Amino acid sequence: MTQGTGEDEAAMARALDLAAGVRTSTSPNPWVGAVVVTPLGTFPGATEPPGGRHAEIVALQAAGPAARGATLATTLEPCSHTGRTAPCTDAIIEAGVARVIVAIEDPDPNVAGQGIARLEAAGIDVVVGVLAQGARAQLAPYLTHRTTGRPYVVLKLAATMDGRTAAPDGTSQWITGEAARADAHRLRAESDAVVVGAGTVRTDDPTLTVRHAGGPDPLRVVLGHAPEGAKVRPALELQGDLGLVLDDLGERGVLQALVEGGAAVAHDFHAAGLVDRYVLYLAPALFGGDDARGLFAGPGAPTLDDVWRGHIVSTTQLGDDLRIDLEAA
Repeated sequence: MTQGTGEDEAAMARALDLAAGVRTSTSPNPWVGAVVVTPLGTFPGATEPPGGRHAEIVALQAAGPAARGATLATTLEPCSHTGRTAPCTDAIIEAGVARVIVAIEDPDPNVAGQGIARLEAAGIDVVVGVLAQGARAQLAPYLTHRTTGRPYVVLKLAATMDGRTAAPDGTSQWITGEAARADAHRLRAESDAVVVGAGTVRTDDPTLTVRHAGGPDPLRVVLGHAPEGAKVRPALELQGDLGLVLDDLGERGVLQALVEGGAAVAHDFHAAGLVDRYVLYLAPALFGGDDARGLFAGPGAPTLDDVWRGHIVSTTQLGDDLRIDLEAA
């Protein structure tokens, strides 16, 4: 197993870009990108929808005979078992590829290092860990699901600059602008399920569909009972321990669950330590008082020492609004 080169990093960067382009179409399979680098050029591939070709196969078939003696870069360890498709390792070996660059190993028990071992046993030079940090971030929902059996939980919050989500009279829609709302719908499209409390359904009657971005509608999950005639129907209604709820969703193949509210549900997920990423949309607005509703409803940290602290992963300007992504420190 040799070290990667600058050319390897460039190839992996291209593979990561390809994977990002199929983020909303491959679940419950991982969104993977691959490229075959040859003297004749670089041939791209990305995972197709379930039942379709894996990224490595797409790239190999695009390269054709030029793949012999070439380098293949892939964002996730190639599979070595038969599922909906034949093993990617067999296709790589048969194509005569000389080097394979892998960003990260696949924790799925069906793979878990076996793909790399199979390639090395065939005499192929394998490099592991090229742009691994970027691949782990991109595939975080898949990795979480395969290692814990539960979905990756994203808690979406939207507030004014003074941390308020609704006026005292309950009005709350359109705190943020169009660009932020479109981004939130892209986040919804990337999620396999969107979770809200029954109180939010009764108050806001949301549809929870993807409208301002491209992508599929997620499974709609209501914690409690959705009233007859609610726009969210048909929906999966669950209740009880949130950990068991996540276990249920994981068994259904949900890789990423987007929690959208309300404030009590947000509090309960946060207090239970079940949030993997917080996505906060801040609007340049102020309620200017203490009677407007806050982001969370429920008891908070009793002392400063108990305050939850994380780190900011990214900040993005969206029109006049700001998106801040946070994870646990």
